[in-house]
Amino acid sequence: MEDDSTHLEKSESQHNMMDGEERDPESNSLHQPLLKRNRTLSSNPLALVGAKVSHIESLDYEINENDIFKHDWRSRSKVQVFQYIFLKWKLAFLVGLLTGLIATFINLAVENIAGYKLLAVVHLIKKKRYVIGFAYFTGANLILTTVAAVLCVWFAPTAAGPGIPEIKAYLNGVDTPNMFGASTLIVKIIGSIGAVSAGLDLGKEGPLVHIGSCIASLLGQGGPDNYRLKWRWLRYFNNDRDRRDIITSGTSSGVCAAFRAPVGGVLFALEEVATWWRSALLWRTFFSTAVVVVVLRLFIEICSTGNCGLFGSGGLIMFDVSDVVVRYHVLDIIPVTIIGIIGGVLGSLYNYFLHKVLSLYSIINQKGKIHKLFLGLSVALFTSVCQYCLPFLAKCRACDPSITEACPTNGRSGNFKQFNCPDGYYNDLATLLLTTNDDAVRNVFSTNTPSEYTMTSLLIFFALFCILGLFTFGIAVPTGLFLPIILIGSAYGRLLGIAMGSYTHIDQGLYAVLGAASLMAGSMRMTVSLCVIFLELTNNLLLLPITMMVLLIAKTVGDSFNPSIYEIILELKGLPFLDANPEPWMRNLTVGELADAKPPVVALSGIEKVSRIVDVLKNTTHNGFPIVDEGAVPPGFVVPVEKALHGLILRAHLLQALKKKWFLTERRKTEDWEVREKFNWVDLAEREAKIEEVAVTQNEMDMYVDLHPLANATPYTVVESMSVAKAMVLFRQVGLRHLLIVPKYQAAGASPVVGILTRQDLRACNILTAFPHLARSKKDH
Repeated sequence: MEDDSTHLEKSESQHNMMDGEERDPESNSLHQPLLKRNRTLSSNPLALVGAKVSHIESLDYEINENDIFKHDWRSRSKVQVFQYIFLKWKLAFLVGLLTGLIATFINLAVENIAGYKLLAVVHLIKKKRYVIGFAYFTGANLILTTVAAVLCVWFAPTAAGPGIPEIKAYLNGVDTPNMFGASTLIVKIIGSIGAVSAGLDLGKEGPLVHIGSCIASLLGQGGPDNYRLKWRWLRYFNNDRDRRDIITSGTSSGVCAAFRAPVGGVLFALEEVATWWRSALLWRTFFSTAVVVVVLRLFIEICSTGNCGLFGSGGLIMFDVSDVVVRYHVLDIIPVTIIGIIGGVLGSLYNYFLHKVLSLYSIINQKGKIHKLFLGLSVALFTSVCQYCLPFLAKCRACDPSITEACPTNGRSGNFKQFNCPDGYYNDLATLLLTTNDDAVRNVFSTNTPSEYTMTSLLIFFALFCILGLFTFGIAVPTGLFLPIILIGSAYGRLLGIAMGSYTHIDQGLYAVLGAASLMAGSMRMTVSLCVIFLELTNNLLLLPITMMVLLIAKTVGDSFNPSIYEIILELKGLPFLDANPEPWMRNLTVGELADAKPPVVALSGIEKVSRIVDVLKNTTHNGFPIVDEGAVPPGFVVPVEKALHGLILRAHLLQALKKKWFLTERRKTEDWEVREKFNWVDLAEREAKIEEVAVTQNEMDMYVDLHPLANATPYTVVESMSVAKAMVLFRQVGLRHLLIVPKYQAAGASPVVGILTRQDLRACNILTAFPHLARSKKDH
């Protein structure tokens, strides 16, 4: 990504002369100049990563086909190719194995910490020691929240939040600093345990996705940045392209670990986070999720014998209704449609208000670390007070003697919490509030319990978690969006089931499932992956038709109001995410006109002087430079051309040439053997060096560097008459960092490169700064 802070502003008088008569942007043809700019194309490569504004760059997903790469590819034996493929599968296995083990550890820790905390509170309440019980409950939650917040605020700010928007940005081609480091991974694990055990309205599902990605990244690069293993076989993956594939497998493994949904995990990565996909990646990703499922099933079998403390067969969200006969008729389409519409409306409202809350929190967080800590503790205190005190508002209900389940329930789990009620009675609101979030989901989803909860208790539960869902997300702890949305959606789904009464054949628990699915689709705008995840959770294919219907309706309704929650977060953080679909008005603008809004291209000669390279690297922040040869003789020609485009060279490769002293005393081309003696393909994958760290003597400044072997001789190019919309689709689908613009007609003596497009140049908001009149065209659409 290029920092265009060095753009040269043209004077207002020039602009007025160029502008002439104002034209209708809709009536212009592409070969005519559209709307003259009044300022240069704005590019700001800054984004909020973790707790600070960071300088970000794009990733080099494109294969750099220079002479060194071609020689290495030709010289690889069949054994080396097989070894490369085998190592990819080995890493996929390790990603799945470690993600499954860490997910099991997190679940064991959460269920035991939260379980023993709740058992102690229940014991105090049974003895009518309500004040001490409140103090114990609140104090324990504040301590757990403090641990999570302190770690996130002082040690790894990038561990706060779900991490999924940053993963989306990374797989889209944006390098987000420190998002996949070892410290982020450790804090994410410990922080998730503390925050979830504290009873905050958040889940471990989003953090598990980030954890899986961190594991994949660390395995792919050989460990943390400062202690990276230098084994040769690991250096196969020391490039952005292979690292992207491994992180995609980690993302799928994280979703699988959160929901025990291997197919849903793969589809989540395909639908929601991955920009680029291919069949080989599909197989490896599915293999990783299969390993995760095996690990989770193994530990569930071990823990079912009581060897894991309070972790029994639960801990992972699971709602098995395989034995429930799902019956619905034509008239049931009406309540199913209503659930979908409610989910779309509430989902868009949730996104709107969450946007406002996150904007408010960003102002608070800017005041310092102590303010972040106090914000998290305030939310934890409010949550604890509500969870402990609100059940006193509910009336005690007599246990149904016909049910087989123990009633009332005094332990940690169960559908009939006794709380402050006498023997033979239970408190339905305490059943929902004074428990872990996973157990709360299972309780609301429970089937064949038509009279278990009152509408009043469900309304209180729904209202409380709407408030907590808005104010908990955004504090400085690892948070997930899945569980709060599931809890809110299941509450109004069950409320609708109660309201329908005998007019429907669908169980109230299934209404709760449909409500959760509708709100997730209305907020996150997922359909296919969400449908499969819920089918794997419920283990009942009979739910497929109505689940599909609910998801499609909810997403359609939500899309008519605002973007998905992840797109909103990406915008708030300033991450330059490229959408799949260009704006319609981009078809009326050419890439040549975009190039005109940028400063002149900084090009280098094929054999360049060292002083010129140093000067360019010090005085620009560009990461790609065209290589233009003068007087070159093309193959099959006798007469040399004045100027010819040889390729594109990256800043990192120029720094490698300076660092390795790849200097010549005279202006000449180097031989192949000379290049191979100095460089290999592994060296060219490194991108850590800076020009300030490279020492060049005064005598070396007058020497030369042959850039031909290091340059990508086959860069992607577009003709200057191509529309911006078409160029953006190409840029995103191929995963480019630089896109060269070449002239439609090559004039004698003219440069063979008109300009370079980067990610920032193709963002709609940046284009509108240079062509503000297009905003009117945007409104017309």
